[in-house]
Order: sequence, then C-alpha cells, then structure tokens
Amino acid sequence: MIIRKEITIGFIVGIIANVIGTLGYILIFSDLSIATSLQIAREQGHIGSILALGALLNLAAFFGFIKLKRDHRAKGVLIATFLTAIIILLLKLF
Repeated sequence: MIIRKEITIGFIVGIIANVIGTLGYILIFSDLSIATSLQIAREQGHIGSILALGALLNLAAFFGFIKLKRDHRAKGVLIATFLTAIIILLLKLF
C-alpha cells in the first residue's frame, strides 16, 4: 500500500512537471498567449513536439528523486513520462 502511494505521488509530480515545462516553453518562446500558441501548434501538428520539450522537466524530477533515494517516486515520474510518450505517439499517428 505504501509503495502504491509513493508511485502515485511520483506520477502526479511527473504530470505537474510536464505541464509546467510545457507552459514554460510556450511562455519563453512564444509572443502569443498560451491558448493561441496551443491552438496554432495543434493546427500545424506541433503539439507533440511541445509536449516532448515540456517533458524535459521530468528529468529533473526523476534524478531528484533518485538522489533523495525515493526510488518508487522516481518510478512514478517514469510512468508519467511513458504516458506522455504514448500520447505523443498517438498525436503523431492520428
């Protein structure tokens, strides 16, 4: 039960890190609003690339948990990263 809780915490941290990374990337590199940037990226088929760049922040969370010896939380971050990869794959296919 405790392991499942630790993995869930890591998963939530991974999702939050991905969202913050994606929004940060848009805020830094776009002159438009977040909604407009996401709409244009979706129309041009670049939403997967933006998600992938946002997922780079998961690297910091993963290695931070490894350094703190929170291996189960690091597994949760890894699961969130795999989920992001699957979403990107589906966006590229359809």
